[in-house]
Amino acid sequence: MGLSLTYKILKEHLLEGELKAGNEIGIRIDQTLTQDATGTMAYLQFEAMGIDKVKTDISVSYVDHNTLQMGFENADDHKYLQTMNSKFGIYHSKAGNGICHQVHLERFGKPGKTLLGSDSHTPTGGGIGMIAIGAGGLDVAVAMGGGPFYLTCPKVINVKLSGKLRPYVSAKDVIIKVLEILTTKGNVGCIVEYTGQGIDTLSVPERATITNMGAELGVTTSLFPSDEVTKKFLSAQNRESDWKELLPDSDAFYDRIIEIDLSTLEPMASCPHSPDNVKKVSELAGMKIDQVAVGSCTNASFKDMMTVAGILKGKKVSPDISFIVAPGSKQVFEMIARNGALADIIASGARIMESTCGFCIGSGQAPQTGGISVRTNNRNFEGRSGTKDGQIYLVSPETAAVTALEGKFTDPTTYPASEFPKFEMPESFLVDDSLVIKPSLNGDIFRGPNIGEPPFTEPLMDSFKGIIGLKVADKITTDHIMPAGARLKFRSNIPAYANYVFEGVDASFAKRSLEAKSKSLYTAVVAGLSYGQGSSREHAAICPMYLGVRLVIAKSFERIHSANLINFGILPLYFVNEADYDSFAQGAEFEIKNLRSAVESGSKEIQINISGKNYMLKMDFSERQRKILLDGGLLNYTKKVQK
Repeated sequence: MGLSLTYKILKEHLLEGELKAGNEIGIRIDQTLTQDATGTMAYLQFEAMGIDKVKTDISVSYVDHNTLQMGFENADDHKYLQTMNSKFGIYHSKAGNGICHQVHLERFGKPGKTLLGSDSHTPTGGGIGMIAIGAGGLDVAVAMGGGPFYLTCPKVINVKLSGKLRPYVSAKDVIIKVLEILTTKGNVGCIVEYTGQGIDTLSVPERATITNMGAELGVTTSLFPSDEVTKKFLSAQNRESDWKELLPDSDAFYDRIIEIDLSTLEPMASCPHSPDNVKKVSELAGMKIDQVAVGSCTNASFKDMMTVAGILKGKKVSPDISFIVAPGSKQVFEMIARNGALADIIASGARIMESTCGFCIGSGQAPQTGGISVRTNNRNFEGRSGTKDGQIYLVSPETAAVTALEGKFTDPTTYPASEFPKFEMPESFLVDDSLVIKPSLNGDIFRGPNIGEPPFTEPLMDSFKGIIGLKVADKITTDHIMPAGARLKFRSNIPAYANYVFEGVDASFAKRSLEAKSKSLYTAVVAGLSYGQGSSREHAAICPMYLGVRLVIAKSFERIHSANLINFGILPLYFVNEADYDSFAQGAEFEIKNLRSAVESGSKEIQINISGKNYMLKMDFSERQRKILLDGGLLNYTKKVQK
């Protein structure tokens, strides 16, 4: 049988391993991206490796998360980023230029290339036929230094699209439908590849919406072919030379095929507090809402803004709600300002926000206590909005716009199809890269007082004792582990940021863990299914490591977080018998013996003693991961390999 597009690109970039599903492989990375919430630590780690210049085709550093400069910390970090980027050959996209995934799609992404980003929504690049993968900052730093990126050779799920979307039904409804089918669990080690005649009807921004929110499936990435639609988009960005046709073989093999008829889809919503808690908008119709927010890397393209402006034109939003709109990039912002669409949005009663992640990461615009907020972003985890009991619903821009007008959940297909705003992709976008600073390869690096050094772990010990510091249930996200929003200002200061580990789950966790560490007792965390969902923020591993966490024992882990734990010397271990989860009590003492020798020998199981009783835990590490754990983390391992 023929090759999927996924395997064609992986084959071209393969450096180590065999292209066989389930094997660990190492691939060459062509491009990297970082954002300011994860980038500072990634670049500190890159500096620690002693490499004089990035080795990729292009690496871009974006400032898009913490652009509110309340206090000196964010401003200092941004200055560090710009000066460090210039010296080491990294392009720097300044605050105001836009959200990393939106801008990278517009200005840097290339079909057939590999992109590794220190943000979990890096798969947005799959909208133009890239293998674009989110990872921890340390993995990105290694890739910038020319090292391979290691992943599990994937199974490929083919989502075959047919038909055409009806008016008021959008790409967001497609990916929410896929989430309803596949859910957020059980897709680790897979890539989703979209094919079928239906893809011809989807523009690049629509495809990018689908691949962006595909991150919530827990897959490695998602991608579309590079075809005439892709060529038209890149040509309009004055980048036609970056285009090449990339298609799967006609007889390509797929591990699973899902068929979706676009013409049958209805407006969908992801309900609190998980993207796969799906209902039709028609089932929610009439529910009073408090806030509507349009934007984020999922739905802030020129197409999205023009659609929203067209629906709002000449109308006023409900006086009972707060309505927020944030264009995804400077390009989009300026284009809608020049053509009058921005004026229509403002006239409707919208508040216009900067082109940043903003409300999506809980950086401003938190809803009222218990408020119902309808948003176009990709995640609705509990507390992520900045309001712990906020009720966040994820919808399309079309649904968001009509809901804002009505002040209650409204199915947009109840509006006349004849009134749906017609939109054609422009023949040329406004191109202005003046906020992208090219590297000079010289100059001094600015370091403010909030910027520390990346912490190192000691090599893996053979035996140690500790305490189960926390026991949690299923679907613990990286936002549960490390709060975002205002707390992100400490991202460069691990001792300070570590004070907030599990803040919203158990506010005393950090203090207890440090007290145990002072007594030479290490901490274990016990969890249920899908531990580590969500953001690629490696701080959710670095900060627990700093507190003395050395084991996380769970029923299952999500890909990026599991890799981050290993990168910082924390062992992700599985229950051999999941029923044992009930016997692991918070506060219980544990002892683990012969751990180093078990990891060194490649053993698949290790015994742990909990309060005098023995249990078996499963270890699932590749040979490379075992070496990383033995050395106490990827930074130690990389420095050792380079000597």
